[in-house]
Amino acid sequence: MYHYSDYTDQQLLRLVVANNSVAYTALYERYSDMLYKHALSKLNDVEEAKDVVQELFVNLWDKRHQIHIEHHLPAYLYRALRNKILNIYAHRKVKTLHLASLQEFLDQHPLPTDYKTREKQLYELIENELQSLPKKTQEIFRLSRNQQLSHKEIAIKLHISEKTVKNQVNTALKQLRSKFGLFFFLLYLLK
Repeated sequence: MYHYSDYTDQQLLRLVVANNSVAYTALYERYSDMLYKHALSKLNDVEEAKDVVQELFVNLWDKRHQIHIEHHLPAYLYRALRNKILNIYAHRKVKTLHLASLQEFLDQHPLPTDYKTREKQLYELIENELQSLPKKTQEIFRLSRNQQLSHKEIAIKLHISEKTVKNQVNTALKQLRSKFGLFFFLLYLLK
């Protein structure tokens, strides 16, 4: 195995463009930790910070033949990370605005009695669908949605990793969304 610790960033980049995965790993090891710390300071979420840095490096590898970094690699990486973080902020803002808008609509337009009956039936259908999930996924999902615990709090409570919690919640959400559609599913989340 080659040791690239003495290579410059430009030398490593040339090797990466030539499909050298060991040089790519050397770049990752050189910069991932400081990029992660920066992402964590901006996002305040361990898993999200890890994910955004991983995504940045995956994009670097995937686009290695199109990217032309003439000068300072750290500046390029920080700029790319900043853009990804700004995208996350924008996504969070849009998500918050949509949920607030939906909640405001529901507050201003109370559901008539027959809709409340249908809503109750929908909740029962969702609960039945939850029963089809593995017991651990059900438990994690209920702690997240019914008790509003964070992924970190759930991980500590159940002695599992935050990544496992995130994956289990996403699995449950995906199954429920595919079964019931977004609007009715959002009604369930807002109850």
